[in-house]
Amino acid sequence: MELVLLTALGVGGATIVGAIIGFFVKDVDHKTNDIILGFAAGIMLAAAINGLIVPAVDSVELSMLWLPIIGIFAGALFLNAMDRLTPHLHKVSGTDIEAHANNKNLNRAMLFVMAVALHNLPEGMAAGVSFGNDDVSAAITVAVGIALQNIPEGIVTVSPLVMSGVKRTRALLLASVTGLIEVLGTFIGFYVSEVSTHILPFALAFAGGTMLYIISDEMIPETHSHGYERTATYSILIGFTLMLVLDVVL
Repeated sequence: MELVLLTALGVGGATIVGAIIGFFVKDVDHKTNDIILGFAAGIMLAAAINGLIVPAVDSVELSMLWLPIIGIFAGALFLNAMDRLTPHLHKVSGTDIEAHANNKNLNRAMLFVMAVALHNLPEGMAAGVSFGNDDVSAAITVAVGIALQNIPEGIVTVSPLVMSGVKRTRALLLASVTGLIEVLGTFIGFYVSEVSTHILPFALAFAGGTMLYIISDEMIPETHSHGYERTATYSILIGFTLMLVLDVVL
């Protein structure tokens, strides 16, 4: 339980650390952001596959292989449904807000915070669920991947808020709140996986599906939207291979 607590504080604290960096660093150029985010995407991809999806598949018999497959798609569909209520992060991280019917009466800054917070919840759940597999190494791999991704996310969370007219101190506070949501998600994921071993393969795959969705739908489009696609691609490969090495070493 102590390790779960440390993981929750780690993944949530990483967002806060990124927000603090974003508070002092007023402007991060697109190339640097794309390199960092691409690296984080590669790490998350390796963590999702090795720490969540592969353990989910290995934990079931061949006749039950459909369970983790459904879990992967359920995780992706869950975030897809959330995207209908909140804007895509690669839209709100700049100056454009994606049109949503339910967003017309919402404050721009609050909408952004809500979008980041809702996307952080399943990330935290993924970190928590990974401990249900009793493979501490895999759980740490997932947690490290999510935490490293949260630092650049925290950095780029502050800037749009300031651009929307929010004071920098309040922007830092709001960005930190999104990290606390991830702490909550970690405990939710952990307790869900503890309820029953029968739900664990589905829960692991569900968490993996949410991470794959975030990588494909949010992170990669963001890294490929400023003219640094090739650099971002190699950053993804570096992050992915580094996490593979760490998974073997740990």
